[in-house]
Amino acid sequence: MTGSECRFASGPFEGRTLGSVWPEMPSEWTGTKADRGSVFPLLVKFIFSEDKLSVQVHPDDDYAARHEKAAGGRGKTEMWYAVRARPGAEVLVGLKAGVDREKFEQSISNGTAEECLERIAMSAGDAIFVPAGTAHTIGAGLVLCEIQEHSDLTYRVYDYGRRDAKGRERELHIEKALEVIRFGKQNGGTIEPVRITRGPVAETFLVSCRYFATEKWEFTDSLSATASREHFDLMIVLEGAGNFAWGDSRAEYAPAQVWMIPAMLGAFRIEPSARTTLLRTYVPSGSDEFLRSLKDSGVEESKWSRLVHR
Repeated sequence: MTGSECRFASGPFEGRTLGSVWPEMPSEWTGTKADRGSVFPLLVKFIFSEDKLSVQVHPDDDYAARHEKAAGGRGKTEMWYAVRARPGAEVLVGLKAGVDREKFEQSISNGTAEECLERIAMSAGDAIFVPAGTAHTIGAGLVLCEIQEHSDLTYRVYDYGRRDAKGRERELHIEKALEVIRFGKQNGGTIEPVRITRGPVAETFLVSCRYFATEKWEFTDSLSATASREHFDLMIVLEGAGNFAWGDSRAEYAPAQVWMIPAMLGAFRIEPSARTTLLRTYVPSGSDEFLRSLKDSGVEESKWSRLVHR
């Protein structure tokens, strides 16, 4: 959805790939805090899991910079939002208490790696935070919207002995995985969001870390918003229909689209013709808009502090 080969469907960059536009995109679009010396910072995609994924882990930025320069040198912290979930669907995220490196390495050898991970039952609307270094897998029966650092570094530790059409097992990366897995206290897992209502929109604050902040917006009536001068926003339409409107311009939106809101667009409106749910995500700036919004809304620190990861 926001990979380097994805193309703009409309606007001044229509037809061009995101990867080719980003290095030259003006600050009016990127915001004053953007780093255009690397790839576009956020990768958004939808995952349709009809079978469980391998047990895997992603490195952090420090490890990737030292050992994976050829692959971009960037780690991978991510979050998932469940758009759909069949009965019984689950994810496995983080190690159970008491699982150390030796125990986990043994479980890989004897085919019981799943038993070392925390099982989390999933329903539509649930969200999961997966910081770098967290062992995890995604089960069958899910449609997930994944928001992550723009990186494809994945170390597989167990793949259930599956083979491809030529009878070959997929490559595992056990030694690297064991080097980057976070043992001890786990920081990932189920997000317990904070929901507030402001005017016509119900806002659900999901998570904020140094790489992305994400909220869910639900509304049936038109709403007004103002773009941030410091960063662009991505609006990921999950359901509904209507228009984005700014100045004398107007453009229709539909599910599974990602809209890039320029940082200096100023005031704009979202005018739904059907009940709309979208995810708003952006790269936090020094002013930490996510945190400020929660404080200004009078939400107790005990409720929002768990959503902010430094």
